[in-house]
Amino acid sequence: MDFTLPQNYGLSTPRTNLDVPLGEKHPVLHCCCAPCSTAVLECMIYHGLKPVLFFFNPNIHPSKEYEKRRDEWLHLAKLLNLEAVVGDYCVKEWFSCIKGFEDSPERGARCDECFFMRLKVTAEFALSRGIKVFTTTLATSRWKSKAQVDKAGYRAEQCVPGSVYWDTDWRKQGLVGRRYELVKEIGFYNQRYCGCTFSMRSALEQHKAKNEEELLRSSLEK
Repeated sequence: MDFTLPQNYGLSTPRTNLDVPLGEKHPVLHCCCAPCSTAVLECMIYHGLKPVLFFFNPNIHPSKEYEKRRDEWLHLAKLLNLEAVVGDYCVKEWFSCIKGFEDSPERGARCDECFFMRLKVTAEFALSRGIKVFTTTLATSRWKSKAQVDKAGYRAEQCVPGSVYWDTDWRKQGLVGRRYELVKEIGFYNQRYCGCTFSMRSALEQHKAKNEEELLRSSLEK
């Protein structure tokens, strides 16, 4: 990992207001990858926050994909001089968590359980550090539904007494545009699916269908 950050990183952000629950200056930020984290972290830093970063994503498959995303994220945290903690890569526990929902479509019940598992562990980690407030980069991804992520976050909050889920929308006020601007400028690894083996299968099927459609269109045009 040899990428660097733009010289103006952290000096501004399109989001002009940021209301943090309890006035917490060091919220725990669950991160799913570096691309989804970058604009969020820039916004936090600009507004005077120094979050504790937590990478807990046992859903990512295969292990080489997990390592790519983790290591790129760790390099980003190092460049920003932020504390970064990597949770367990407990794949067996993750499969147990989503058992019975293997054939659920993307944004279905499988994702509900996946998000809940990851955010519950995040809430527990936050409290173990004496921090109540936790949030996540999950809903910044085009693959995710914010309503679904928030549902899991509030469920985690209820299961971990004392924790506070920060449900702010990390896509609004220009942050989506800033995210894509930074991803392009920095040159992050291009991820083509959410992370789990089921989302990878879905992405491959869509890619195959698209290729077949293009071949058919090409043949008809000849």
